[in-house]
Amino acid sequence: MRTNADPLAALGALPGVADSVDSVRKAVDRVYGHRVMRRRSAEITSEAALRGARGSAALAGADWALEEVRRRTDFSAPGEPRVVGAALRLTAEAGQLLGVWRQSPLRVLARLHLVAASGMAPEDSVGRPRLAGEAVDEPLVTLPLPEADEVAGRLEGLAGLLLAGGGAPALVTAAVVHGELLALRPFGSYNGLVARTAERIVLIGSGLDPKAVCPSEVGYAELGSEAYAEALAGYASGTPEGVGAWIAHCGRAVELGARESTAVCEALQRGAA
Repeated sequence: MRTNADPLAALGALPGVADSVDSVRKAVDRVYGHRVMRRRSAEITSEAALRGARGSAALAGADWALEEVRRRTDFSAPGEPRVVGAALRLTAEAGQLLGVWRQSPLRVLARLHLVAASGMAPEDSVGRPRLAGEAVDEPLVTLPLPEADEVAGRLEGLAGLLLAGGGAPALVTAAVVHGELLALRPFGSYNGLVARTAERIVLIGSGLDPKAVCPSEVGYAELGSEAYAEALAGYASGTPEGVGAWIAHCGRAVELGARESTAVCEALQRGAA
């Protein structure tokens, strides 16, 4: 018997998760089946990346209007501009790391933090998990912060599950990666941006959203930071109900991202965008 061979696949049996997986699949299929996608998919991908970055930055405390993100060219100032700039860089980086992710998820996570936190001090903390006693700047996530040694062990465990593969639906794997990284907050900064980018990589690499046109970050922002925090607390509780609710929340975010890109397709078809 192999009852414990694939813990991620087992999460697919939690109440409501199968329905979420099915609903996400239908939402994604609607985008990919749109006639505009057959001719202008690169434009949809580019627009989804911009909107996804805006949504991720909003959840990190920089809730800018989409047109401001589109117009702005300098994101070097401290505070919100730097957060938005980090989100844009991460979204651009995600598609370049699929091959490395399949070989070493931890290398990719380090790379993502390096991209997000480039130029920040102290420089020797950028691109590596935090050490014992190091602080974490993640004010919008208020869960208890695990110790550095626990973080290291759980990251290794997560990487092992990802490398082993298995039969878990893409949504389940993406939600676990996202939730685990936010619960652990392995880096000194930008953990939320990194976690949402890692989820994006899973969704792309799994084949669920290979053209990256279903930006879940848009959905998370639309659902709101309070709902996000509540669902994350459920994941961190470790209860079947809490983990299932988190996966369902992630699924709803993907659906809303798919709806956003469907609207973009419709606008392009009408010649309005």
